[in-house]
Amino acid sequence: MSSQTIHIEDEEGTRLLAAKVAKGLKTGDVIALHGDLGAGKTAFARALINALSPVEEEVPSPTFTLVQVYDAQEPHIWHFDLYRLEKREDILELGWEDARRQAAVLVEWPERLGTLLPKDRLEISIEFSRDSENSRDITLTPHGKWVARQKEVING
Repeated sequence: MSSQTIHIEDEEGTRLLAAKVAKGLKTGDVIALHGDLGAGKTAFARALINALSPVEEEVPSPTFTLVQVYDAQEPHIWHFDLYRLEKREDILELGWEDARRQAAVLVEWPERLGTLLPKDRLEISIEFSRDSENSRDITLTPHGKWVARQKEVING
């Protein structure tokens, strides 16, 4: 299966799609979130984290901390926001390798990882839609092992 684009009318639609992805998430998974500022990357991450959490989590954007860890759910989630990352190698000091072994990883601005971005990942691109102010077009593109899993995770 190749890329799949889903039109979302509002934040509730984003929440429902994120919940579908959350159901199939496993330790070691990497979700790469692409999109312009304000497109909804953090809203998607927030919805995914809360879909896994036994209680409603406060999920702030890790723009300034660069990483937030959520371990109240299974799998644990490490949420990276690399917008302010100075050098690609700085991600290693933030626990990138530990995160990939111990948790599922959500990463905003993944292009800043360069060659450190794993080949096994699900890329989610969120774009503003022309339909309305709140609608988005979300494209899911599987890479590596995600190619076989995409159908079960998104449509299952």
